[in-house]
Parts: sequence; C-alpha cells; structure tokens
Amino acid sequence: MSDEQALLPKPSQEVRQWAMFCHLSALLGIWIPFGNLIGPLILWQMKREKDPFIDAQGKEALNFQITVAIASLICFLLMLLLIGFVLIVILGIGALVLTIIAGVKANEGYPYRYPFTWRLIK
Repeated sequence: MSDEQALLPKPSQEVRQWAMFCHLSALLGIWIPFGNLIGPLILWQMKREKDPFIDAQGKEALNFQITVAIASLICFLLMLLLIGFVLIVILGIGALVLTIIAGVKANEGYPYRYPFTWRLIK
C-alpha cells in the first residue's frame, strides 16, 4: 500500500461491495459466452454514477476483460501452431487469479490496477 492510498478515506462498505462485484462478475464467463465482458459492463453501467470508486474499478475490470478477450482470440489463432493450447491455459489461470485479487482489493477499499492491461475505456 502506498502512502497516498493510506491517506485516502476508505469508501463505504456498499461502494466497496459494488466495486468488488464489478471485478468478480467477469467470472460469469465460465458459464455464459462473453459473460466476462457482459458482467462488468452491465454492473459498471448501472453503478458508475453512484461513486467514483465504483466508476474507476468498473472501468478497470472492463478494460482487463477486453484485454483478456483480445489475448484469447490471439491464442485461438495460435492453436494452428499448437502453442496456442498452452497459452490459453496460462491466460485463463492468470485472468482468474488477477480477477480474484482485484475483487479482494476492491472489497478492502484499495483501487486495483491490473498489470498488462490495454486501457481503452478512460
């Protein structure tokens, strides 16, 4: 935790929960095609005006899931060269772990920034 984060007031429990849900809603992709994009998008659109913390974390979750979707497409193309099979497993495990970490951090009230993310939504 940086010194700046220590000085910021913690968001309310409700705000922290909605920020966490923005991240964890990406797990819908396990059961629903494109659920990893639809879940964060819907929650962010519904709750972004409630609090700046939800807005920021919703954008971060959506940007990460867009990046994961693009990387997945590249992995599927690379399956023609067989390396894509290994890469898609690594990508899936990494996305799952980072999504859970982000959800936990958001629920603790700390803004989380995913590594390796292409931030299309500002």
